[in-house]
Amino acid sequence: MTTVLVTGGAGYIGAHTAKALRSAGYTPVVYDNLLKGHREAVRWGPFEKGDIADAARLDAVFEAYRPAAVVHFAAVSDVAHSVVDPLYFYRLNVAGSLTLAGRALAHGVKAFVLSSTCSVYGQPERLPIDETTPRNPVNTYGRSKLMVETMLADAAAAHGLNAIALRYFNAAGASFEAEIGEDHDPETHLVPSILQAAGRPDRAIGINGTDYPTPDGSCVRDFVHVVDLANAHVSAITRLLSGRLTGFNALNLGSGRGSSVLDILAHAERITGLPIRREYKPRRPGDPPFLVADPSAAARLLDWRAVHSDPDVLISTAWRWMQTKAIAEPAEAPAAL
Repeated sequence: MTTVLVTGGAGYIGAHTAKALRSAGYTPVVYDNLLKGHREAVRWGPFEKGDIADAARLDAVFEAYRPAAVVHFAAVSDVAHSVVDPLYFYRLNVAGSLTLAGRALAHGVKAFVLSSTCSVYGQPERLPIDETTPRNPVNTYGRSKLMVETMLADAAAAHGLNAIALRYFNAAGASFEAEIGEDHDPETHLVPSILQAAGRPDRAIGINGTDYPTPDGSCVRDFVHVVDLANAHVSAITRLLSGRLTGFNALNLGSGRGSSVLDILAHAERITGLPIRREYKPRRPGDPPFLVADPSAAARLLDWRAVHSDPDVLISTAWRWMQTKAIAEPAEAPAAL
């Protein structure tokens, strides 16, 4: 079985991708410092604890497992944190990625998939967002990811690296078997935050702006199921290793459809059967009204489509995983469960 090194593979999207790689016949070796990841989410291959900035530890892992490819998730992603502590983000996301890419090339590994983000576009000039949309990130997190993309593109030109940057839109959902799901502390993403507030009068979901030029006045975002994202990584690895994609490529991963914040709330109330308290707030500076992907390049180059990204599927799988987790850990279960 072909081995793939999955950095950050104990995290949300990384764990789902490790599972998808195993199902596709690869051996995923998870490399994670467990700063944000969860050891119990590593179920589909070997685990090696380590940091992407530790060149000696990376060398040992590359020598032990001889991976054919790297899928790179390891990063910090809290946008608010990136604004107040930018050097921390550059050190982990940029310098760490530089070390990882350098050690991969030193060990002859030239297939590299980067977990990137639609944040590289900032406030888009047009919709839907395709890969020719100007990249103008408005926060340190987005800038750090764009720096890594640029580094990989330069390494592709100079050193023969074959790399794909997958620019996610809003990841959500959980595995259909409810084995793994979104488990951040603190939780900042919309879907799990909404579900954590279901039936909880002591919790409210902040609606940041109700006067946007959208059908219901709230922001519209492109939500994509984590299983769809995981499948895109498998497709990317397969194409890199077969030589069907070479050089550097950047691809959007989204459903191509938009759902508003209030739409997602309505779906969640219907699926859970529980009320969710709302707290209406002013707009947040820098929040665009619409962020929706044009995923046609990924469809063409990866033969990929977001087939599981209907809001009902996103929310129902996330809810099922939360209920399963609450039963397994009753002391931490929300009161409504």
